[in-house]
Amino acid sequence: MENHEPDDTIKENLIDTITRKTNQLPEAERNLLESGSTYIGINAALCGLIANSHFRRILHVTQARIAAGLPMAVIPFLTAHVSYQGFISLPLSTGDLHCETCTIIRGGLVGLVFGGLYPVFLALPVNGGLAARYNSALLPEKGNILNYWMRISKPVFRKMLFPILLQTGFGAYLGSRQYKVLIKALQLPEPGLEMH
Repeated sequence: MENHEPDDTIKENLIDTITRKTNQLPEAERNLLESGSTYIGINAALCGLIANSHFRRILHVTQARIAAGLPMAVIPFLTAHVSYQGFISLPLSTGDLHCETCTIIRGGLVGLVFGGLYPVFLALPVNGGLAARYNSALLPEKGNILNYWMRISKPVFRKMLFPILLQTGFGAYLGSRQYKVLIKALQLPEPGLEMH
């Protein structure tokens, strides 16, 4: 137990220093560090709504617009927001992530998986369930289920390719920007120690 105390103290001092330095940044840069995950979440919500719209059109679902649209915005937003916080923002602010390439890759992966692919995959069962409930589309017999959903999904994934790639690029860019802003903050002089 005693061996971990110096490590904990060092960790606390590092987090303290990072917090103190980032508070010295201009408001726009501080907002970028604090709100980056929100931007990813908003884009994920948009991807979810776009994918939802495509599946609704293909499956001829006209009912329950709000009942399907609300989870397709809220769930991807929360998932992407929390994932970006956990994989990029929090490790950056605690000093656990200190490699720009790693930050860019993590940002891109969070953008791809949680901001792009997840909303599209989520839209499939939501709208499939609505199509079954309202009998808006001819659903497959028991043996053809996988082929049917793959055929239905292909045009949606084709249409969603650009938003998914955009979200991936945005996640990587945001990770890079946050890393650079943090490095800039760490290079600032300690408050009260400026040379006159």
